Parts: sequence; structure tokens; C-alpha cells
Amino acid sequence: MAEIINKIQLQYLKSFHSQKDELLCELENYAQENKIPIIDWLSAEFLKQLLIIHKPKNVLEIGMAIAYSTIIIAKNTSDDTQIITLEKSKPNIKIAKDNIKKSGLKNKINIIEGDALETIPNLDKKFDFIFLDADKEDYIELFNLALPKLNKGGVILIDNLLWHGNIATKRPSLEFKYSAYKIKEFNRVFMSCNELIKNIYPIGDGLGVGIKL
Repeated sequence: MAEIINKIQLQYLKSFHSQKDELLCELENYAQENKIPIIDWLSAEFLKQLLIIHKPKNVLEIGMAIAYSTIIIAKNTSDDTQIITLEKSKPNIKIAKDNIKKSGLKNKINIIEGDALETIPNLDKKFDFIFLDADKEDYIELFNLALPKLNKGGVILIDNLLWHGNIATKRPSLEFKYSAYKIKEFNRVFMSCNELIKNIYPIGDGLGVGIKL
């Protein structure tokens, strides 16, 4: 992310931020130690504000990992909000279930196991808020499946659209070359979508925000 936002500016912004939630702090440390990707701290703060402003009653999360963002969503929505979260990694699901239990918010969260490409079409409800943070190579297909599930006036938030600084550069790093190509394709699809008021913001690793017309 330092390649996206000037490091000095980022350090200045982070000086105002301290993680006071013990469980979330634990998950941040676990993710860092085990190289599990979770939403960046600045993006997490933006996510919290969107949730508080929008007040969604039904939330769909595509890509749960260890439930870090799931718990953030649950903590920043009303008691009667229901969250459906999709995840295919069995090791992550096991860890996530333990973390959700620790959070005391299990009653708000419904985990659907399996590939989101297969589980999204089977969802029989619509959502006020969708958070997409899954395999980057599948973003276009996941987006196309998820968009019909979003209510009018609903918000879709998509993470990693600047992809470690590899999207705007002409020479992305070898490690991210293919995924950067796929995200560039997705960004074109997202920004040309006539069903949304949309933009991509240089927050964290790049956030796409769309409001359904």
C-alpha cells in the first residue's frame, strides 16, 4: 500500500488510529503472522463509516477468510441486521467460526460454505450492502452474480482495486502480473456499469464503491 499512498502521509494518518478492540487486534496479528489477507486498516475504517451511514439490514460478504471483516460488519450494524458470508476455504472456515464465537455475534452471521460462484445464484434474498473481497481472478463473474442481488439504493464495496500499486503501472511485478490484469479488466467493467453510481477511491489497497440506481 505504500506504493499507492505516500508512506509519510500514511504514517501520519495511522498516528490517529489505534485498534482498541482486543479480538480484532488479535485477528490482525494472526493474519500478519500467517500471511492471510484481510482488509487494510484504513479500508476497515471506511467500511465502518459506510455501514453506520447506510444502516443495512441485510448484508452479503463474498470472501470471509478468518472473519475479520465479518466481525467488523457485525459490530457496526444494528442488532437485527443479518449477515450472510461466503467462504470456500475449509481451514479459514474453521478459524472463522471460532473467531465469530469469540465475538459474541454468532446470531447475526450465517456462513455459507463453498465456492461463491456456485452459492450466490442459490441465494433467495436481496441485500442492502454487499462487500466483495474474494479471489481477484473471479471478480467480474462474482460482481455480475452479486449485482442482481443488491437492492435499489444499496451499496456494493469492492476491495483491492489498486492491487498493491500494480494497476496503474505499465510494469506490474511478476508476482501480481496476472491478477493485476484481471483487476484492470474488472475495473473497466465496474466503472462502465450503468446500474451504479460508482467510483474507485485510493483508500487502503483501492476501494470501489457503487450505489445501485
